[in-house]
Amino acid sequence: MLDATTIEKILVILQDKKREWQDYTLSSQEKDPLRVLLGCILSQRTKDVVTQKVAERLFRIAPSAEAIAKLSEEELSRIIYPVGFYRRKAKTLREVSKILLEKHGGKVPSSLEELLQLPGVGRKTANLVLSVSFEKEAIAVDTHVHRIANRTGMVDTKNPEETEKELRKIIPKKWWKELNHTLVLFGQNICLPRRPRCGMCPVEKYCEKIGVPK
Repeated sequence: MLDATTIEKILVILQDKKREWQDYTLSSQEKDPLRVLLGCILSQRTKDVVTQKVAERLFRIAPSAEAIAKLSEEELSRIIYPVGFYRRKAKTLREVSKILLEKHGGKVPSSLEELLQLPGVGRKTANLVLSVSFEKEAIAVDTHVHRIANRTGMVDTKNPEETEKELRKIIPKKWWKELNHTLVLFGQNICLPRRPRCGMCPVEKYCEKIGVPK
């Protein structure tokens, strides 16, 4: 396993290099809590480039929780197609919007506990909203972060929840807010799931390459 000093070296390098990489992440475009929250729901099982286009269309047509709640599921389904599971997500978007109106005055709550009570919201989405929109110290662990943290040797975990727990122990808090964005870009551009571009990797000399085909 990598020690804390090596992990911080990796983060410093990736933080600098990510400016050179293509970035389709919604969190880099949006800070508004509602847009980050609903964008995360849209992004599940969907490529970021598709999510970005669909989110822009949705918020152009319905820019508030009130406006989204007024749309029918059929209308929302047409707007958010072709994201994965668009019919199910249309139902979730309406449910979340109605709850925000009924319980939170149309605003997105700023606590982990309240966010986790919303339909379709897990720890990754909740932590991303907290870190991006409310600038709170939180680590959002998605498939990219989970894969890279294990592949490089930062952690040895079986699921994103375990990864978040372990990363909170070893990553200094000053990195928490940017960790998801940094590792997601790294995972999209260099450390790909199936064929990682190790020859282009700026931190290859530190990586333990766990699970990478020889």
